[in-house]
Amino acid sequence: MKCFERLVKDHITSILPDTLDPLQFAYRPNRSTDDAIAITLHTALTHLDKRNTYVRMLFIDYSSAFNTIVPSKLVIKLETLGLDPALCNWVLDFLTGRSQVVRVGNNISTPLILNTGAPQGCVLSPLLYSLFTHDCVAKHASNSIIKFADDTTVVGLITNNDETAYREEVRALGVWCQENNLSLNVSKTKEMIVDFRKQEREHPPIHIEGTVVEKVESFKFLGVHITDKLNWSTHTDSVVKKAQQRLFNLRRLKKFGLSPKSLTNLYRCTIESILSGCITAWYGNCSAHNRKALQRVVRTAQRITGGKLPALQDTYTTRCHRKAKNIIKDNNHPSHCLFTPLSSRRRGQYRCIKAGTERLKNSFYLKAIR
Repeated sequence: MKCFERLVKDHITSILPDTLDPLQFAYRPNRSTDDAIAITLHTALTHLDKRNTYVRMLFIDYSSAFNTIVPSKLVIKLETLGLDPALCNWVLDFLTGRSQVVRVGNNISTPLILNTGAPQGCVLSPLLYSLFTHDCVAKHASNSIIKFADDTTVVGLITNNDETAYREEVRALGVWCQENNLSLNVSKTKEMIVDFRKQEREHPPIHIEGTVVEKVESFKFLGVHITDKLNWSTHTDSVVKKAQQRLFNLRRLKKFGLSPKSLTNLYRCTIESILSGCITAWYGNCSAHNRKALQRVVRTAQRITGGKLPALQDTYTTRCHRKAKNIIKDNNHPSHCLFTPLSSRRRGQYRCIKAGTERLKNSFYLKAIR
């Protein structure tokens, strides 16, 4: 069944319009969590480069998002996207009349027939969910709704303390959720405010369904810790701690006589992957202290493996160039417009984005263009 689901998934993906919600970064070619984080940060940093501005980020949490999809509503949305009626009927049949039981030891519950939701663990479910939410887009130009599957973030760009558009966006999102049978988990929904103005001001809280949304100073967004100061000490401390725990395993395996080549492969899989996760989005703005702490882990691993390991700075530079090339080749990438080529006489060079702060100058897109 899963093999057949993969065939259906590939077929649906091949006939979807290229213009389909560019800010949905999941289950699409040449898109990743790096892209979602990078464009969120770039949107915020370019706005904060202007006077009398700040940014509000609302990190939405849904209650059992996949389980609350209404198949009949999904099919209507698939038809509007141009999918064949026969395929839409197949999807409807696939999601309805599913039998479910619970097994505890040798005991099995009475079967329950389900007619809502996309079953978790199925190949098609994540794609169907992203298509179900394709029309959840920002209503105002000063806001962005950035999605990675069911991870949804509302980014409100506030100027001169006017939050009208942002608050209307949050209200409209609540209405959209009600219309589409999605339930917001307000207790797990968090808001972070990034305000670098010298004069501190009180920011009125956001209410959803009559409940105040908790303000936080740090939030783990798609695996990366973002703070309201947009520094990376919290993230690097977490990454270093996790990587050091894995170094213990590396030392033990060396004592058991594992070859240097195998130790290096293990480092690349279990430690470097942690250190360099989404590195293009955050490493450019790391402090010297943060970078030293990260590189210290690499040097320790190098002594254990006995071979030369790439410095994180080199990994960062290589990945930035590779990602920039992929974005330039992809006309439908939401960041493609940021790479504006100069005149034909200066091939391979792109117009620099104006930046007044070091935070923006060290961000991924400006580093990649340079």
